[in-house]
Amino acid sequence: MGTTSQASQRITALLDENSFVEIGALVTARATDFNLKQTETPSDGVITGYGVIDGNLVYVYSQDVSVLNGSVGEMHAKKITNLYDLALKTGAPVIGLIHSAGLRLQEATDALNAFGEIYFKQTNASGVIPQITAIFGSCGGGLALIPTLTDFTLMEEKNAKLFVNSPNAIDGNEISKCDTSSATFQSEEAGIVDVVSDEAGVLAQIRQLVSLLPANNEDNDSFDECTDDLNRECENLINCAGDTSIALSQISDHGIFFETKRNYAKDMVTGFIKLNGATVGAIANRTEIYDAEGNVTEKFDAVLSAKGCEKAADFVNFCDAFDIPVLTFTNVKGFASSKCSEKKIAKAAARLTYAFANATVPKVNVITKKAYGSAYVAMNSKAIGADITMTWPDAEIGTMEAKLAAKIICSGQGADAIDACAKEYGELQTSALSAARRGYVDQIVAPSETRKYVIGAFEMLYTKHEERPAKKHGTV
Repeated sequence: MGTTSQASQRITALLDENSFVEIGALVTARATDFNLKQTETPSDGVITGYGVIDGNLVYVYSQDVSVLNGSVGEMHAKKITNLYDLALKTGAPVIGLIHSAGLRLQEATDALNAFGEIYFKQTNASGVIPQITAIFGSCGGGLALIPTLTDFTLMEEKNAKLFVNSPNAIDGNEISKCDTSSATFQSEEAGIVDVVSDEAGVLAQIRQLVSLLPANNEDNDSFDECTDDLNRECENLINCAGDTSIALSQISDHGIFFETKRNYAKDMVTGFIKLNGATVGAIANRTEIYDAEGNVTEKFDAVLSAKGCEKAADFVNFCDAFDIPVLTFTNVKGFASSKCSEKKIAKAAARLTYAFANATVPKVNVITKKAYGSAYVAMNSKAIGADITMTWPDAEIGTMEAKLAAKIICSGQGADAIDACAKEYGELQTSALSAARRGYVDQIVAPSETRKYVIGAFEMLYTKHEERPAKKHGTV
């Protein structure tokens, strides 16, 4: 496979067969300094055009590393900004396939200005059309802002590099010690990357993602005919209350679940499921991860972490921008407690609270195990705007666990008195029934019937319309 055609081969593999139409194929660089006049620059190092994925219109640009290392110059950028103009006019997603040495030094300020024009178009498109970036080679310096200005980022597992500063340029570091540009680092530590896979896997995942997303923020017709039983019982749902990525796929139509930021802040699960043919954004606390054999491979406390809050807040904001309903599975008893987390947890939890409270899409919360204290309030509780709150029968809801409360209430009394107090406190203050009696819970549902009731709630909420105070935007 020649490198010349790598950029076009990626487009061919991504789109429906024979659907790609190239735009601007004859564009070449205008700059002539530093011997550029003698250099052939076909398509100026980026192939741009449109095609379809499962029949859905998309715009694609793919950088060609065989032309001046895929570097971004004036005309290269103009082709990308032109693509954004078309995408905004027609209301369709933009997909960028990145493989580039970065800024074209021979074009200096022309190239620098061109970078800024791409950023500007991306900003205008944010919240209007979905933007997806896949990185197959180098994506460094100012180019690293392009994927981080988009909604979803995917990286090829071996050859892709994402960095602002090269690993070797960081004080006290060199690449063999810590490869800060690797897909592993960017997905697990930085939390920028949604999916890491081989090249074919990355392209297949983009196809799945596009099939789940609306074409734009006014697209209300992105429904599939649902052939899964709407009343299907999920008998084993209670057994995967710990690993909510499994629980969410169980209640989804035909088990469809596209997990976002899957290697980052694994104590919080975010992703898209289908319910009665409609895409729903799902957010869930997670305390366990199971492997394919059913063995527990990782465990987490049922607490909100700073990274988990940030991950969920970003996801809720995306869903709200594109009118995608939000479902939460809540199992949280407090906040992560460490000197390190204390630096960020208050701000991160505030951002999560703000995201849920600010979102005007239909919001349904299912309390699966524990819902304690202000961490529960932040997790899409009725107090901050959840439209419907459900709970499983054995869930616990309140300020704190009954035993802890009893120790405070019956301080100085014997163990028997504390046990008796805990039992009474549990019944009166932390049971699902007590929360339902106060109106903080709308329905107590059997775990196996969760799918049926959640679908019913979203059907009822389909025409929801809610206004917020007039303002330019919030500041949290």
